[in-house]
Amino acid sequence: MTPILSNNYFVNFNEDAYRKLNIYISEYKPSAIFVLVDENTNNHCLPILLQELETEAEIEIIEIEAGEINKNLDTCAGVWHALTELGADRKSLMINLGGGVITDLGGFVASTFKRGIAFVNIPTTLLSMVDASVGGKTGVDLGVLKNQIGLFSDPEMVLIDPRYLETISDRELRSGLAEIIKYGITYDIKLWNEICNFKELTISDISNLIHRSIEIKNEVVTKDPKEKGLRKILNFGHTLGHAIESYFLESEDKENLTHGEAIAIGMVTEAFISQKLLNFPSENLKAIKEVVLKIYGKAEIDVLDYDGIIDLLIHDKKNVGGQVNFVLLTDFEQFKLDCVVEKEMLIDALNYYND
Repeated sequence: MTPILSNNYFVNFNEDAYRKLNIYISEYKPSAIFVLVDENTNNHCLPILLQELETEAEIEIIEIEAGEINKNLDTCAGVWHALTELGADRKSLMINLGGGVITDLGGFVASTFKRGIAFVNIPTTLLSMVDASVGGKTGVDLGVLKNQIGLFSDPEMVLIDPRYLETISDRELRSGLAEIIKYGITYDIKLWNEICNFKELTISDISNLIHRSIEIKNEVVTKDPKEKGLRKILNFGHTLGHAIESYFLESEDKENLTHGEAIAIGMVTEAFISQKLLNFPSENLKAIKEVVLKIYGKAEIDVLDYDGIIDLLIHDKKNVGGQVNFVLLTDFEQFKLDCVVEKEMLIDALNYYND
């Protein structure tokens, strides 16, 4: 597959990606290589990476606990301490091997350790491949508020190897598909149509969509790196979706939703708001809801949950001046930015999902 240039680094694919990583390491000559993993990628993905690495540099493994709940400053402090104790210096290289938690947190840790050391991202989930692999965003959560602490910082390169998708569950595979659905709805109707025609969800089907999804995100973020305009379309489904994800995360009596499951609900509800406020075609709204329910099933959102979800919207990092801004649609591939939505409409949207 053709490498994709994003800002000052390349997203490389398959065997060619490891060849280029080894060339980079031989030219950069890092004092040591630190591989950040969680317990899952340590067991299932690290052997693949170590088999591909060709270097005489010392390799140290730093493991953190898996899960969004550990994407916080306490975990960062633990990794910073580990780097210090293992003798990391400004010539060290950090390889982040994992899903979005690992690449987001690892990029933030590397970018702030000794005012910044080189890092490489190797996403191992579908979600991190098509979402976190480009754009230069790093960061961690503050409590249940997602990605409140972070900065824009580019890796040296990104490696995409679909073999890692064989190590994740079907639920995680579906989670990543939500971002591809978002690209299809907002940017490329061909992607949407391909997903609608899926008979079943397979890694081979999805592998064909990964490259195009990364191309789309790259086209958007290179035009608008700091999210002043066009890049905001990547937030479709995420405004309500992030609030729903955070609400389930902090609720003791609810099973956590994956990121993609929450964003899928967000896309249904925000498509409903689009239909009401901007005349988004009702047949498109119906199609989005049908596809989402077919792939993800139905989450239980009680009417008593609504106020808690809406309260979390206030803290969305995309808000300006305390005003909740939405990306809404006038049609597939057509959108309107910075739309203000009243609370009553949000309740109607959640009711529509629940109907």
